[in-house]
Amino acid sequence: MHGFSPGAEEQVFAFAGIATAVLDDRGTVVRWSDAAAELLGRTAEEVCGHPVRALLTHECPGAAGDAGMPAAGRALLRHRSGASIDVTFRVLRTEPAAESLVLVAPTQQVTHWEQGASVLRALLSQDRVGVGMHDVDLSVVWTNISSEMFGGAALSRGGRLRDVMSVADAEAVEAALRHVLDTGEPLIRKSLRMRSRQDPERTLALSLSAFRVEDAQKAPAGVVTMVTDAPDQQRARHRLDVLHEAADRIGRSLDVTRTAQDLMDVLVPGFGDVGWVELADAVIDGDEPPKTIGGGDLHLRRAAMASVHASDAAALLQPGETVPRLPFTLELGEVQQGRPVLLDPEKVTVVLGDPTHQRLFLPARGHSGIWAPLFARGLILGAVTVWRTEQQDPFEQDDADLMAEVASRAALSVDNARRYTREHRVALTLQRRLLPSATTDTAAAETTGVYLPASGGAGISGDWYDVIPLPSFRVALVVGDVVGHGLNAAAAMGGLRTAVRTLADLELDPTELLTHLDDLVQRISDDTDAESLVGATCLYVVYDPVTRRCAVAGAGHPPPVVIGPDGTTEVVPVRPGPPLGVGGMPFECVSVELEPGSILALYTDGLIERDDGDVDAGLRWLTENLAAAYDPDRPLDDMGRALLAGLGDAPPRDDIALLLARTRAVPERSSASWEFAADPAVVAEARQAATRQLAAWGLDQAAFATELIVSELVTNAVRYAGGPIGLRLIRDDVLVCEVTDPSNTQPRLRRARWTDEGGRGLFLVAQLSNRWGSRYGRNGKTIWVEQSLVPDTIDFAALM
Repeated sequence: MHGFSPGAEEQVFAFAGIATAVLDDRGTVVRWSDAAAELLGRTAEEVCGHPVRALLTHECPGAAGDAGMPAAGRALLRHRSGASIDVTFRVLRTEPAAESLVLVAPTQQVTHWEQGASVLRALLSQDRVGVGMHDVDLSVVWTNISSEMFGGAALSRGGRLRDVMSVADAEAVEAALRHVLDTGEPLIRKSLRMRSRQDPERTLALSLSAFRVEDAQKAPAGVVTMVTDAPDQQRARHRLDVLHEAADRIGRSLDVTRTAQDLMDVLVPGFGDVGWVELADAVIDGDEPPKTIGGGDLHLRRAAMASVHASDAAALLQPGETVPRLPFTLELGEVQQGRPVLLDPEKVTVVLGDPTHQRLFLPARGHSGIWAPLFARGLILGAVTVWRTEQQDPFEQDDADLMAEVASRAALSVDNARRYTREHRVALTLQRRLLPSATTDTAAAETTGVYLPASGGAGISGDWYDVIPLPSFRVALVVGDVVGHGLNAAAAMGGLRTAVRTLADLELDPTELLTHLDDLVQRISDDTDAESLVGATCLYVVYDPVTRRCAVAGAGHPPPVVIGPDGTTEVVPVRPGPPLGVGGMPFECVSVELEPGSILALYTDGLIERDDGDVDAGLRWLTENLAAAYDPDRPLDDMGRALLAGLGDAPPRDDIALLLARTRAVPERSSASWEFAADPAVVAEARQAATRQLAAWGLDQAAFATELIVSELVTNAVRYAGGPIGLRLIRDDVLVCEVTDPSNTQPRLRRARWTDEGGRGLFLVAQLSNRWGSRYGRNGKTIWVEQSLVPDTIDFAALM
């Protein structure tokens, strides 16, 4: 039959998409399939009974029947619409009936089948590409992987991956394949380190890809896997993994030793099996290392170590131990110049010089190592060494280059941590030097201060406390918090503490003191050279053991807590006022009476801060724990430690300053007071009253000096201030004499000329006392004089 073009008889067909027709011995169509009807748009009724040549695009002469029709080839068939369709066909002869079965498919589709088959044949013919088909149970249906392909065991049909690889590796791979089967997401070039089940010491570096196979209904039918041998790719990927992990893990800590340990955790076991980091002693302390060249004592100390097996590191130099003296060798010179060195056991003996030191630097099974410097800013901070014991492949120059790159990054992190350590040490030293003694013991109160740095000491800030003795046995208790952290905050804290002490010496009312302090902070904040201080909080408390009254004023600070002698707790209802540096707002003072033996707790906000920001909950926690820790006979420092222990093991996020004060009272029998009119005649009465009281106390030895002091102070009050005039004597370890008058005039000490008839009163008082001063109240002033109860020898000639 003419009109057909002959072709190769070895065409490949798939059943899907194939049209069929049956011809008799004359070439007449006797049967016509649905696929053929769909292909040409002609039904069986239209085609059957007609010669097949009628379906060709043009009339062609030829022999009768199908004698001219080749066994296979291509033809152009006429579609019902008139279009031509290029098809490829194959004729199958049937016996004994004289009929033929014709299989027809579009040539483009057949070409696609041929190309797919060619690609599959080419893929399966490769001896370095393993292809496998797994069913839904992940059993092997078909594979070309042989024992020669990757140097391992061959996969068998019906087997599982665990038959040829270790159970752990097989479970990991099957989990990945199951994910592909369940989700349809392909797996592309997954790095796979496969340990043979027959030889566990042998590890293969492979690359795995997997794709889901679906049936005609799109249901999962299995997984096709492709495995390639990829040692170079694995090495490159492993290099990137090490660099990525180094960038992610090293440098997160500002602790030198922790940074060194992070470096070890990156390199072991990812790069080697055992390793260590040695740092210069100066670096561990936060200082710059010496620029050492040559051998001898390098002042190195082992700072960190890691090992896959503890037995490999048991005999080595341990963290904290000093590196012994080393002779100068070419290898040591290379490291001191910033270059890594490949090591082996023989070379270690040469580097150490002393064979007895070999066990300190060479793991028992170590066969290949790298020694690299920690080199930053032209300084050798230390060195890092890694050995392989389990991994059989020796280190190569590429590995040394990789370790040098990781060590270089780590060196910068170590240097940052070193510089932070130095600044932190300076700030902490400054802060501790600026804080007062932890404990004080006065007639007014016994105190204990506790300071707890944030984050285990990593965040020095401006939290502080102070205990300031005041005249007349009073005491000022102060606690404050400067905004910010670091050296600037510590320095600002020192300036504020000095300012508070200076203002406290003026014996100002707590609100006046805070007002002056607020002005000071505003002036400092406006100074362009002091940008670090932008605000602070402060709580100022003055306790008088004679009246047992406690005056409290706060500037943006949490209120104090009082624990009574019976163990009950109460928060002092003080309005905090604005923080220092805000300005424009008044401060308020609250006065409360305290029983002897009460404990006053002053603190910074770090003690009551919570993650949820609920300060009230923190304050409740404080009162409850203070009550739980209270015991009348318990030392204050023990009570403070117990309170801080309730915070838990995690370091606080903010600094904590805590000041505990157990109040005392001057007994009523140890004080006496009188009031006089502004009459010169009362001077003698005042002297007599003071003399009688001293005699009642058994202090006759102080009578002479006290009479002179009372006489001069009362005389000045009568002459310059008016009445009423108050006189009070208080005794404890010293004798205090106070004279109160309604005048606000500041008394001044001056040296009178020899011709002057007056002006020697305060000079006389100053010579007879240890110290003297004045303080102001709302209705006048009080001049106080403090005398020792063991009087010094008086030089009366100096008084003339």
